[in-house]
Amino acid sequence: MSEATLKKGGVCIYDMSDIFEPYMIRDMLVRNRFMRSATTSAFSDENGIVNDTIIKHYEKMSKGECGLIIKGHLYIMDSGKAHDGMAGISKDVQIPMLKKLTDAVHEHGGHIVAQINHGGVVHSPDRAGPSVYGEDDWIARAFSGDEIESIIEGYGDAAERAMQAGFDAVQIHGAHGYLISQFLSKHVNKREDKWGGSLENRMRLLLEVYDEVRGKLGNAPVMLKMNSDDFSDDGFTIEESAIVAKAIAAKGIDLIEVSGGGRGRRADLRERAKNSDYPDLDFGGHAVKIREATEPTPMGLVHGYTNLETMEKTIEADLTDMVSMSRPFIREPGLVKRLKAGAKETTCIRCDACRANFGVAMMQCLLE
Repeated sequence: MSEATLKKGGVCIYDMSDIFEPYMIRDMLVRNRFMRSATTSAFSDENGIVNDTIIKHYEKMSKGECGLIIKGHLYIMDSGKAHDGMAGISKDVQIPMLKKLTDAVHEHGGHIVAQINHGGVVHSPDRAGPSVYGEDDWIARAFSGDEIESIIEGYGDAAERAMQAGFDAVQIHGAHGYLISQFLSKHVNKREDKWGGSLENRMRLLLEVYDEVRGKLGNAPVMLKMNSDDFSDDGFTIEESAIVAKAIAAKGIDLIEVSGGGRGRRADLRERAKNSDYPDLDFGGHAVKIREATEPTPMGLVHGYTNLETMEKTIEADLTDMVSMSRPFIREPGLVKRLKAGAKETTCIRCDACRANFGVAMMQCLLE
């Protein structure tokens, strides 16, 4: 934290750290540099309609002064639903409760972003993706060219509904082994047409989705969550990630959130993403390379933040513009307010117990 002071009546008044100061993303002024990374939940009915339980959690984060809240992923079409309990933005019937959610966040000064997604090979029972692909006891088929074009339109339709529901921006989910991540990955994408093969072809879906979404949003910010690395033997690498990030930055993306982990991921390969200057941050080393490729495009970084010192360091060193967290906000929706009052670290210990009920009752810290 900055040590600059002003003297008033003999009392030292400390300057507020940049992390607590407003930050502009396109034309959207966010009240601080804290970003709640999208975290899926199971608090939606069979029609993908969110309920009051999850709305209250988002309201608590806004009351707790989180600046930018990314809503857990929303499926853009029914054939892209990734798991039970996932919320949707595929039909107009889902809009009213999403509007109730955005109203609850706005009432307390926060900004909220719709993360839009397609599960690809994860969707069941009709599993489909870039090409024929299998894991464990299932095999996914390849999408036809017409289906791919329909999916691109689906992203645009979802973005339009997001604006109707009162979201301030849209984030395209391009990470974690879902559809766009699948197309980017050599491990999953074995196509030999314009959608596969070279990196230029494998990134085509992402770039066309961006164009479609941008055309629907006008001047509202469009963001991207992307893998820095799939952490697989033959998937999406940091070298490719930096090239893709540079390409979409050139098109005008408003913020890139750096994450990692795709299909075929191996836990032992995660170390290659680290950096000794940021030992707590799982993707700190890869983030340096993506930052070099995309600056001055705003960037967020997720996974590993537990103390205010590291949060401030990444901002002050210009590694990132937004500090993105998910698990800490599950345990403590009021985290930002507590840090602003003088706390130095999160109470979340990153034990991952909150993931134990995936698809059943996510977004709950199970520790007392």
